[in-house]
Amino acid sequence: MTETAPFLTDLAQGPDGARAVWVQAVDGKRIRLGHYPGGETGTVLLYPGRTEYIEKYGRLAADFAKAGYHTLAIDWRGQGLSDRLLPDVRTGHVDLFHDYQKDADAMIAWAEAEGLPRPFHLLGHSMGGCIGLRSLVNGIDVAGAVFTGPMWGIRIAPMMRPVAWTLSLGASRFGLGHNIAPGTNPESYVVSETFEGNLLTRDREMYDYMRAQVLAEPGLQLGGPSLRWLNEALVECRALARMPAPDYPCLTFVGTNERIVDIPRIKARMASWPGGKLVKIPGGEHEVLMESPEVRGEVIPAIIAHYDAAESRAPKAASA
Repeated sequence: MTETAPFLTDLAQGPDGARAVWVQAVDGKRIRLGHYPGGETGTVLLYPGRTEYIEKYGRLAADFAKAGYHTLAIDWRGQGLSDRLLPDVRTGHVDLFHDYQKDADAMIAWAEAEGLPRPFHLLGHSMGGCIGLRSLVNGIDVAGAVFTGPMWGIRIAPMMRPVAWTLSLGASRFGLGHNIAPGTNPESYVVSETFEGNLLTRDREMYDYMRAQVLAEPGLQLGGPSLRWLNEALVECRALARMPAPDYPCLTFVGTNERIVDIPRIKARMASWPGGKLVKIPGGEHEVLMESPEVRGEVIPAIIAHYDAAESRAPKAASA
């Protein structure tokens, strides 16, 4: 029997009938899923970024629902309302980056058990783009994939990159990996940073939307990453960069003013992805799905069209 989880319905602003449930990963971690119902066109498996949570994508899910798609989003371990992994719950942490695949497996198992309509499609943002690329490499059963600002590399100044590698690896080896990475803030970014100085979006209303959510439920807040998380992320990004592109239709968006993830890594990956398409959003920041109505009015229909086209190439499984 599915156990109901807390869900901020009013702040999510998603389609009617949205709900949250608890599932358990294979290693026992309790993971929160958010199900936004739609029609019978298919289901979007939404892999959020670091610090994110299921309510953040309520508005996007409402757009997908209008196109007939269900959306299933996840709070990764260590963030949102899923199990936190450190005594200081403000620090983003993971023991092994591959642990996120355990969360994804639990998510997909729930979607299948609930009979959510196929085909499934992947949408990965930022860290979710890194986790999502690994899922594709592992052969996840989706018809198509979309990424926004994917973390296929972390933007670090060239002179600081060796320092980041050495410090994060050393801390992990000597039992200090739980410490927050130097230069990062233990407070939630949208709480501590003004709109004028933020690196996420140029749209004040969307920034206020995100800020209101974490102020209403402080349990959603997350600060900077641990040194262990940093080392695991660096290792995973490097490993994925050395692999060939997986055989899925792929559409990727990146803002030209992206300042969080590594744009050259994104360009290199998409240049080597047969049939893949990279769309650059002029002046866009990291969160192209949280940009102005004009930008969202271009990006979201393009995502839906990509999924519709991918669906036409995929055999449709019967819903339970």
